[in-house]
Amino acid sequence: MTVSQRDDVQATQRTPRARKPIGPHYKWVALTNTTLGVLMASIDSSIVLISLPAIFNGIHVSPLAPGESNYFLWILLGYMVVTATLLVTFGRISDMFGRVRLYNIGFAIFTVGSILLWLTPGTGNTGALELIIFRLIQGVGSGFLFANSAAIITDAFPANQRGLALGINQIAAILGSVIGLILGGILSYFDWRLVFLVSVPVGIVGTIWAYMMLREVAIIRAHQKIDWAGNVTFALGATILLLGITYGIEPYGGSPTGWTNPLVIVALTLGVLLLLAFIWIELHTEDPMFRLDLFKIRMFAAGNTSSFLASIARGGLQFMLVIWLQGIWLPLHGYDYAITPLWAGIYLLPLLVGFVVMGPISGWLSDRFGARAFSTIGMLIQAIGFVLLTTLPINFDYIWFALLLFMLGVGQGMFSSPNTSSVMGSVPAEQRGAASGMRATFQNSGSLVSIGIFFSIITAGLAASLPIALTSGLVQAGVPASVASNIAHLPPTSALFAAFLGYNPMATLISAKVLQTLPAANQALLLGKNFFPNLISTPFTIGIHGVFYLSAAMCLVAAITSLLRGKHVVNE
Repeated sequence: MTVSQRDDVQATQRTPRARKPIGPHYKWVALTNTTLGVLMASIDSSIVLISLPAIFNGIHVSPLAPGESNYFLWILLGYMVVTATLLVTFGRISDMFGRVRLYNIGFAIFTVGSILLWLTPGTGNTGALELIIFRLIQGVGSGFLFANSAAIITDAFPANQRGLALGINQIAAILGSVIGLILGGILSYFDWRLVFLVSVPVGIVGTIWAYMMLREVAIIRAHQKIDWAGNVTFALGATILLLGITYGIEPYGGSPTGWTNPLVIVALTLGVLLLLAFIWIELHTEDPMFRLDLFKIRMFAAGNTSSFLASIARGGLQFMLVIWLQGIWLPLHGYDYAITPLWAGIYLLPLLVGFVVMGPISGWLSDRFGARAFSTIGMLIQAIGFVLLTTLPINFDYIWFALLLFMLGVGQGMFSSPNTSSVMGSVPAEQRGAASGMRATFQNSGSLVSIGIFFSIITAGLAASLPIALTSGLVQAGVPASVASNIAHLPPTSALFAAFLGYNPMATLISAKVLQTLPAANQALLLGKNFFPNLISTPFTIGIHGVFYLSAAMCLVAAITSLLRGKHVVNE
């Protein structure tokens, strides 16, 4: 080795890890690690949907008992709320201090949250509160992962490969949400703690791997200032608004939902006012957190608008389909309520297959021909799929249901990858962290808004006709008229949540004392697999059709918006 070569080696050894030059294969390292991070964050967003009964049994809490529904909602939605509200802030901070650095911190926080969830020491309400707090910690880590993964990939890949790379990353996000359903059902069958333990080894390996291998290839602009006023008003406004939407799902007084609750009205109003104040602040601050000037870029504005509409269209879809399968279709086909959560996840697999098939293909093609055609056609396919779902009978033949799910997956795959590539490729390189956070915020916020709207439509449909159907059916089954009337006028969310959690709603709604007074044949009828599904079918059909028509309308508007994004222009 010559003196010059030795000096070069010593100089390289002295170079800080983060500043060492990247190799030709670095882009694949970045893609693999960020895809792993997004996959785990997505799995943990849905894994509790299926495993909630086992979790609540494990900590000895009944989620359907009076006063316990708040725990149910927060364990279910708290992770999504904290992730959605912090994404823009994390994206902007990442532009200031380094996307890789903040991504690494996020992976570590996510892992710590997973460990705390696995080790949850408490039981009863204390245990439920601990689970909520630990889920919020996990959600903070997830926010860093979601906010930076697309920006890191965009930095690492050349323009002619971004669509394919971002498509693979987007597939991981969708794949994780479906894997979570199946994995949660399997793991919770053995032990509820395994639901959270599964993230721990992956989180540890991913954190170390990211720290050792990822490099900051973006140029970080010096002397940037933190927009404290913007950060605070956005975080408070988004949190309060999403809290209002979350509690709007719960019944209030004699109403089946909480939209007339004064606290919900105040939360929605205050949240909107704070977000309006946030926009004013961002327009008048020197170094804003939320880059509103990015919306002057036609492709960025159209891509995010269509993404938000698409998220509203599909965000609550998984919940609605799970209720349809668990509460009606699976029991009618002989499945016990205790195993319906697992089978609901399995029967939703065609949705995943369609997305996995089309996502990489559309991403690869969009690198060559642009995003507009693929994104627009994808939204049109989804709109047609939602309309066709309304033609299925409530007790459908599975083959047609599976084909329509596959169709929806194909449409989503055609839209997501090209749209993400279009949005991220349209912004200046130094603002990709903020752009990634903004894109993910629109996506996650749309999903939460969707859940609130869809649940409200379903419960409104049930509230209109379920009481009459329940009263008549219970009286015919021998339940005293006074008892049947009281049960029929309980909030329909009780029946929905019971079906969603894999409980037999009749066993939950009818007290053991009343059941014991009935003949054995009547008890068997009420607690059987067909009684509740047959009663709820007609009222549920009204609500679910309203949801599908609304989703179709959102997809049509998203298609028009996508079509208006302009020509294929990409920043290197």
